[in-house]
Parts: sequence; C-alpha cells; structure tokens
Amino acid sequence: MHHFEKLKPAAQLVLRLSLALIFIYHGYPKLFTQRAQWYAAFPRMGFPWYFALIAGCLEFFGGCLLLVGLFSRFVALLLTGEMVIALWRVHMSRGLLAVANYQFPLMLAVAAFTLLTIGPGAVSADRLILKSKS
Repeated sequence: MHHFEKLKPAAQLVLRLSLALIFIYHGYPKLFTQRAQWYAAFPRMGFPWYFALIAGCLEFFGGCLLLVGLFSRFVALLLTGEMVIALWRVHMSRGLLAVANYQFPLMLAVAAFTLLTIGPGAVSADRLILKSKS
C-alpha cells in the first residue's frame, strides 16, 4: 500500500481537473446559452430566479479556478456547500432510498469535500503562487 502514496499528486490532479470540467460544463449553460430556461427552473425548485445566476457563476468560474488550481480549497468549500444545498432542497425530495435521484450531486459534493480536505496537490497554481504545501 505504500506504493500508492506516490500516486497521491496524480490523484489530486485528476480529481481537481475532473471536478473542474464537470462544474464548468454545468455552469456554462446557466450563464451563456440557456439562461431563460434556468431562470424559469430555479423558482420551480423553490429558489429565486437569480440563484441560477449565482449557481452558474459558482460552477463556471469556480470550475475555471479549479482547472488551474487557484484558491482551490475555498472554491471546493463553496462548491461543497452548493451541492449540499442542492441535495437537501432538490434532489433528495423522494427520500434517502431514491438514490438514483441524488447520486450525481452526492458524488460532486463528496469530491469537492475531498478536494477541500486534501488540497489541490503539487501541480496547482496554489502551490506555485501561494507556496502551499497541499
């Protein structure tokens, strides 16, 4: 098992990049291509329309920051919070046993929380600019 410790920097990089791409992919339409649909959808989910704009900014720009690894822990904290709220208020409405309804946002929350706790890794702007030892 000691050999796997050497893979930690690569695992952190893969986790961060994967999470970044997923959030960019989901934030982009909220900001640039499907704004009207999202502005209409959020009130149906029990949120004000402008929460779609907030979610889009957090997902798209937060994903961009994760992509380069800048302010990664702070961004991961915000994205974890967003996913926990989405889980609680939207996706778990059918209960704990309806896993199909919440498996994707649950994994995003867990991945963001993991990134928050382990840090962005050696290959990140945080490491270069902030001299972090993540």
